[in-house]
Amino acid sequence: MLIGEVARRSGVSARMLRHYESLGLVRPSGRTGSGYREFSEEDIRRIFHIESLRALGLSLREVKRALDDADFTPSALVDDLIRRTRERIAAETELLTRLRRIHAAEPAGWEDALQVVTLLQALGSKSADARQRAALASASSASSASSASSASSADEVPVPVEALVEAALGESDPNVAGALRWALARSGGGASALLAEGIGSPVAAVRERAVRSLAVLPGGEAACHLRDALAHADPVVRGHAALALGARGETDAVPTLVDLVADGRNDTDAADALSVLAGDTVTADRIAHRLVERLARGTTPAPARGRLTQALAGIPGPQAYRALGELSHDADRAVALTATYLLHLRDAR
Repeated sequence: MLIGEVARRSGVSARMLRHYESLGLVRPSGRTGSGYREFSEEDIRRIFHIESLRALGLSLREVKRALDDADFTPSALVDDLIRRTRERIAAETELLTRLRRIHAAEPAGWEDALQVVTLLQALGSKSADARQRAALASASSASSASSASSASSADEVPVPVEALVEAALGESDPNVAGALRWALARSGGGASALLAEGIGSPVAAVRERAVRSLAVLPGGEAACHLRDALAHADPVVRGHAALALGARGETDAVPTLVDLVADGRNDTDAADALSVLAGDTVTADRIAHRLVERLARGTTPAPARGRLTQALAGIPGPQAYRALGELSHDADRAVALTATYLLHLRDAR
């Protein structure tokens, strides 16, 4: 079979068949009387083998080795192909994500698009200063875009919220993290659901970053996700959610805030939040009851009992006053002295 017929049947161009021949991949079995290449059925089978191996991602050099080396075993090469394919997929996925984020920013022109690209690159920089500047620039852009509907300059093109959330969940530098949370708070929505997904991460640090970012977002959607977080298995997540909800006046946070006081985690902030929540007699008595109940547990250690007693200082109402009176006679001298001092302060007021 002549080369033209082989090309027609195999789908491999005559030019590529000559290239294969020059590399030693294919050797026509014979020549016609006129000197034309003549391919046998075996030659054609080899061409199909070459194309099959190329379809797997092998280079022509690797194809030649696979076909000609009798001792060749494919396992190592296949492992390498899997690795390379994964790397290529990751790179393509990253490119697709970047393109989607540029599209989400709805750039009015190439100047706007390039501004978004610059900010996205800065958010991924190895320099913490560069990342912080990008976060602050994004927050400023979001504020400008929301306050002036006629804004059209490149400085007012905000970074897509997905990119900000990804950056916030991966950021370990506290200064940059703070700037990213500020940018998210001004992003205009869409971040709550993404951050709630972050709370479900198997990585503890990511969960903490997610709930701390969610805590600064305004609106009912963020508050709803924070209430859900009160039941999370991770105490750090529960704690940050409770502090945020307490600052919003949500009394559902009271049990977790009491736990924070007892456990000594953000106990000062938790006690302050309980004091703010105790704005009416019913809530104040409820909080006092919860603190006293925790104090009465036989498993509560002495340092925790001291912190719980101090937390009663910020709770108004008769129940907290009676509890301090009883604690002034507590067997734990430190608790008794603290309660007595707090009673004197109340009586003086």
